[in-house]
Amino acid sequence: MTQLHFSFIIPVYNRPDEVEELLNSFTTLTGDFVFEVVVIEDGSTIDCKSIIDNFSSRLDVSYYFKTNSGPGDSRNYGMLKAKGNYFIILDSDCILPSHYLTTVNSYLISNYVDCFGGPDAAHPSFTNLQKAINFTMTSFITTGGIRGGKMSGDKFEPRSFNMGLSKIAFEASGGFGLIHPGEDPDLSIRLNNLGFKTVLINEAYVFHKRRISWTKFYQQVHKFGMVRPILNKWHPQTKRVTYWFPSIFSIGFILSILMFVLGFKLPLFFFSIYILSAFILSLIANKSLSIAFQSILAIFIQFFGYGYGFIKSTFAIAILNKDPEKHYPKLFFKNGKKFTS
Repeated sequence: MTQLHFSFIIPVYNRPDEVEELLNSFTTLTGDFVFEVVVIEDGSTIDCKSIIDNFSSRLDVSYYFKTNSGPGDSRNYGMLKAKGNYFIILDSDCILPSHYLTTVNSYLISNYVDCFGGPDAAHPSFTNLQKAINFTMTSFITTGGIRGGKMSGDKFEPRSFNMGLSKIAFEASGGFGLIHPGEDPDLSIRLNNLGFKTVLINEAYVFHKRRISWTKFYQQVHKFGMVRPILNKWHPQTKRVTYWFPSIFSIGFILSILMFVLGFKLPLFFFSIYILSAFILSLIANKSLSIAFQSILAIFIQFFGYGYGFIKSTFAIAILNKDPEKHYPKLFFKNGKKFTS
């Protein structure tokens, strides 16, 4: 294995304050590493150029402004401009713990892979809403712990808020496609098909701030649900029964309420056990009644939003055989280089 030279790739769109927080966390990284930071301004109307300039004496940071073409294409642009041979892709709303690069470097030296993902976590300074959504997105009881680092194994699908990619793998795959969201699992699947290994590094977590509201959270998970049937169409070998769980939960919960009204109490009792278990787990994890209650709301938003999006998209894509890009144009960016398999 050749010596690793890391390039951090960060697309940003109208988030200068987030970029400042993230760059500040770079200055606290431990270990004697030489790395660069590449910031790609994706057609923002509120740019972060002055923020970048303030860090030029402390970090090897470069800044590029380009026409808006989405996060996937912007990451590709940054990787083409980068000088390193191993890219680490971050969202602008992340903060790095001080050990992050030491952890990644140690893992790759002893267990080299061409693509890795890391989990996200909630920083103590985050709001109760952010912590509740973080619990919902990372808990074993909701997502199987995939995003929270509770699983391991090969063929993990890294998420682009915290993802490593070798230059060799980038050049072989062509990088990210223009679908969004869903560009990161699509790339992971294509990498696996090319013979590259993708894994989860449990200890390489980032603090994922998620500047989000309940409405935006619903919109986000709804899109996640819409994208998965498209990925299933592109990559049939990746279909999983577990992708149906949010839809089954949502329909089952509604039916259990109707059955309760009709005098059949047992189905709703089982749902109540699940909800109580989630409440207790969140209470233990966050030590806050407020966060625990908000976590339950977040779970219902996640399951109903994703479940509805998944069923709707499955019907259009798998049953009616609609062309994904024509039927859901808002899930695809029109500018930039399109990946074709």
